[in-house]
Amino acid sequence: MTKILKMLSALSAIALLGVTLSAQTPAASRNNAAIESRVEHKLDGKKQFHNVKASVEDGIVSLTGTVDLYQQKLDAAKHVRKLAGVEGVRNLIAVEGKNVTDQQLAASLDRKLFYDRIGYDNEFNFVTASVQNGVATLNGETRTELDRDSALAIANTMPGVKDVVNNIKVSPVSTFDDTIRIQALRAIYRDPVLSGYGTDPALPIRIVVDNGHLTLYGVVNNAMQKNIAGIRANEVFGVFSVQNNLEVAKHS
Repeated sequence: MTKILKMLSALSAIALLGVTLSAQTPAASRNNAAIESRVEHKLDGKKQFHNVKASVEDGIVSLTGTVDLYQQKLDAAKHVRKLAGVEGVRNLIAVEGKNVTDQQLAASLDRKLFYDRIGYDNEFNFVTASVQNGVATLNGETRTELDRDSALAIANTMPGVKDVVNNIKVSPVSTFDDTIRIQALRAIYRDPVLSGYGTDPALPIRIVVDNGHLTLYGVVNNAMQKNIAGIRANEVFGVFSVQNNLEVAKHS
């Protein structure tokens, strides 16, 4: 008798659950449809999203289709994420558009990154790009988050880039490090052998300082200039260590 009562109780619970789910399904469906309508309305008004489609399940929006730039893929998700009722976004948008080789992309990115002058202190930033199958990976270190974001914006809006991996480190905020940066800048660029590297914003000797440790990056014309830059950096008061990563140009 007890077993029969337990079985009846279990069956009643299952039946009740079925009724509950049945009652919830139309409401959930209406909610998904409402979210999908809001998403479509948000994206339809923007030309760059004309090939983007959206579907919704349990408040999760899946975006599919194509865009021309990686930044547009990021922007689509950003716009949708802010809409009422959206619990999350699956960004499955493919980046198509300009067909560029990895080698061409890397060269274009490096050139733009070298000339990037957000904050007018690109002497204190060193960011490089590598590209594989359209995926751009940014490495290096910047003095501020603004400098990092500027470098990312260059990669995100570069035609041909399919995705971006951010490996850029932002230097810690430090008045001590800032003092070393300025002193190193003066010591290096006031040397008559090295002063010419301040004339081209793409070719400065990069001075990266992290908790008192100074690293030099860039390309110089000969070994003598590399050695002199290292000597001047080591003369800066308060610097803990100097890593001279300057490369000597290969002359044909």
